[in-house]
Amino acid sequence: MTTVEEDSRSMVLDLLIDPGIVMSALRGQLTSRLRDLGEDHRYDVLLVVTELVSNVLDHTAGTGRLRVLRANAKCEITVEVDDTSDSQPMHGRSRLGDTRGRGIVVVDNLSREWGTHPLPGGGKTVFASVRCGTDAAASCGDAERPASAGL
Repeated sequence: MTTVEEDSRSMVLDLLIDPGIVMSALRGQLTSRLRDLGEDHRYDVLLVVTELVSNVLDHTAGTGRLRVLRANAKCEITVEVDDTSDSQPMHGRSRLGDTRGRGIVVVDNLSREWGTHPLPGGGKTVFASVRCGTDAAASCGDAERPASAGL
C-alpha cells in the first residue's frame, strides 16, 4: 500500500514493530535523524511515536510497522503505524486499567490531525501529523529558511 506521494515526502524511518523492540533505542535513532528539528517539535514527534508504537504492543497482536515521514515543502512530520487489528483506537478507555488509555488523547493534542485507514488485507494504519509551531524557521531548526518558505 502506498501511503504517501514520493515527491512530497521523504522517509525518515521504516521499521518493523515487534514485542522485542527497545523503545529507548527507537527514540535515540529518531532523535539522531531529526536533530535539525527544534527541540519542542522533536519531543512532540517522539511522544507521538512512543504512544502509537506502544498501542501496537499493548492492544494488538504486538507486531506492525512504523514509518516516519517528513514533508519536503513544510515543517511537518507524519507518523504511520500499521497493525493487524481492525479495532479502532479508543479515546480515553483502556482494557489495561484505569491508569492507562490516555495515549490517543496525547496524540490528539500534539497532532495537527490523526486518524486511521483500513489496510487491504485487514488491519489498519494509524497516522498522525505533527507540525512545528508558527515560527517554522525557528521550530524546524532551519534558521536560513524564511518562515513563509514552503508553508
